[in-house]
Amino acid sequence: MRLIHLFLVAVLLAGLAFSMALPQGALAAPGTWTATGSLNTARQDHTATLLPDGKVLVVGGYNGSHLTSAEVYDPATGAWSVTTGSLNTACVAHTATLLPNGRVLVAGGYNSSGYLTSAEVYDPATGAWTATGPLNTARVAHTATLLPNGKVLVAGGYNDSSYLTSAEVYGPAASRVYLPVIMRDFP
Repeated sequence: MRLIHLFLVAVLLAGLAFSMALPQGALAAPGTWTATGSLNTARQDHTATLLPDGKVLVVGGYNGSHLTSAEVYDPATGAWSVTTGSLNTACVAHTATLLPNGRVLVAGGYNSSGYLTSAEVYDPATGAWTATGPLNTARVAHTATLLPNGKVLVAGGYNDSSYLTSAEVYGPAASRVYLPVIMRDFP
């Protein structure tokens, strides 16, 4: 019996130590909201993407100007970091898609230059953004869906003065298909 009591005390102490290590309010009751750390930059119409390590990447948006900034939220600490790189092109109402390799594709949107065809890839290992092939059609408020083959389907949205029915597929560099060149003898 004494062994059971010691076990229960150990479990309670372990639970108490675990809860003290979590950010304030991390063990909120189901169906309730609890405050956590605040963004470093106020923003609207941005994206938030869950990264493979459990952190959240927040990108772009608007707060009186179109933003190139990005920041990362760490749920273990409840804190936001500004140590990540900035976009090459400011964007609002864009999409952000987690790729199978852990990188994030940001595509389209809008800024003071107009509707965007730009696309960039974020590497969480380095915090750097790299421009990639542009969209064929500038678009804002579109969707981007990761397909089972690792490609991203971008569909719909708005462009200048019309709603779009067009769609296009992005293939990350690692999934490009190269067709063999057939050699022929010519007379």
